[in-house]
Amino acid sequence: MSADGPSNFIRDIILDDLQSNKFGGRVQTRFPPEPNGYLHIGHAKSICLNFGLAAEFGGKTNLRFDDTNPEKEETEYVDSIMETVKWLGFDWEDRLFYASDYFGQLYEWAVQLIRKEKAYVCDLTADQVRQYRGTLTEPGRESPYRHRSVEENTDLFARMRTGEFPDGSRTLRAKIDMASPNLNLRDPVMYRIVHAEHHRTGAQWCIYPMYDFAHGQSDSVERITHSICTLEFEDHRPLYDWYLEQLGIYHPQQIEFDRLNLTYTLLSKRKLLTLVEQGRVSGWDDPRMPTLAGIKRRGYTPEAIRNFCNAIGVSKTNGTIELALLEHHVREDLNKRAPRSMAVLRPLRVVIDNYPERQVEEMEAVNNPEDAAAGTRQVPFSRVLYIEQDDFREDPPKQYYRLSPGREVRLRYAYFVTCTGVVKDEKTGEVREIHCTYDPATRGGNAPDGRKVKSTIHWVSAAHAVDAEVRLYDNLFLKENPNETAEGEDFTANLNPQSLEVLPQAKLEPSLAGAPVGSRHQFERMGYFCVDPDSAAGRLVFNRTAGLRDTWARIEKREKGKA
Repeated sequence: MSADGPSNFIRDIILDDLQSNKFGGRVQTRFPPEPNGYLHIGHAKSICLNFGLAAEFGGKTNLRFDDTNPEKEETEYVDSIMETVKWLGFDWEDRLFYASDYFGQLYEWAVQLIRKEKAYVCDLTADQVRQYRGTLTEPGRESPYRHRSVEENTDLFARMRTGEFPDGSRTLRAKIDMASPNLNLRDPVMYRIVHAEHHRTGAQWCIYPMYDFAHGQSDSVERITHSICTLEFEDHRPLYDWYLEQLGIYHPQQIEFDRLNLTYTLLSKRKLLTLVEQGRVSGWDDPRMPTLAGIKRRGYTPEAIRNFCNAIGVSKTNGTIELALLEHHVREDLNKRAPRSMAVLRPLRVVIDNYPERQVEEMEAVNNPEDAAAGTRQVPFSRVLYIEQDDFREDPPKQYYRLSPGREVRLRYAYFVTCTGVVKDEKTGEVREIHCTYDPATRGGNAPDGRKVKSTIHWVSAAHAVDAEVRLYDNLFLKENPNETAEGEDFTANLNPQSLEVLPQAKLEPSLAGAPVGSRHQFERMGYFCVDPDSAAGRLVFNRTAGLRDTWARIEKREKGKA
């Protein structure tokens, strides 16, 4: 344990608590997701913070599912959350818990509050409860059922437990202060009636605790020291403290920090579920989704996400982070680890007329210039090649230095070639094939006479090419804030109709044949790509993880130049 290291206010609180021996020198955190959807990039910040701080100070972190809402929770979500936390690089070891583990104890604590005249059974409907609660400027009104006797409340709550009453007919509410300036203290609901199958307890219960009642007491049972939450729970902290104080049980410390918000990104599980249910995306793991399952499928690495979360830090003020910063960390990580290869996404056929028809040469190509240990590979070169359609212009504009009639360019790792002719489709006039000549003296991409060319383009040998489908992704939303909509529209009005482009006829160099699912590669000049699970024998599918242009790096360079 050391005071050295990147500081933030939560870390400083923990250091102070350790110095004062507040929790007996312990650090115990928890990550408490509700299993009602897949985790997203916002959860990654919380995961990294909870597990990271505990590990730094020799502590432990629990994984606890807040499974108090049976109508929205599924085992599928539980499984995906556990898989995601492990993928990010964290281990809860034997400390896997569920709020449902404590349903019996929570019920007993609720009865204890009834007996202390700190809770009562209320017959108001949900709408009536809202009406009685008041506003920020007006106090609430007491429920007409607030002064039921301890005996009547005990009896009614027991009958709620046995399933005697229908959904929504009664609730158990804490008796605090209907005039409190904090609306969360105006007799909040502790239990509601829900006749629904629970993913773990089945039909054993038909009343379920509210999050605010279950959260603090679950923390207490697990002897959590620092209960780290996002800022929207700051106004709930007095209620967190009130329950623990009234019950007289072990009292953890709740600390709030800023939640992660990203430009062009929605981080609401409810809205992400809407996209899935409406078929706007292919599922929770669609690579356009900000879910960690989608991000993983797109090719982001856990190391990049951890570096990003560390870079943005934590504060007490909500803000919005540029999506470009996340992409910057992805590129930085992949640049070091992704092997290079050549891939032509929109192929255009090239015939080198003066190259021997049956000749094949092996050209030496660098696997990763950032990693000397990665070595080199052999890439076959032959008379017929594929290049990118964008690398040829019959009538080139100014500042266009790639291949055009009469112009010489370098083929990466191979030869200088000069365009000598064009073959077009007779009906459409579209260029179907180009013809070139090569200079045999320029093998390896250098001219012995010292002449220079202004462009180097990549290529794939047609006879050796591996067929693939490539999926190009753009932002899922058109606006920086997808929630900004015109009157009468919802957030789906901001969906980007061009967020996915499928290229079904890409041609790859043969080294990529058999590339395993999940493997990441840099296609030279094109970006970073990852093999998608849709790949099957004889059919590779690649997702573009990120382009090569790094907006954030350019911003940083510009800002440093001003300093």
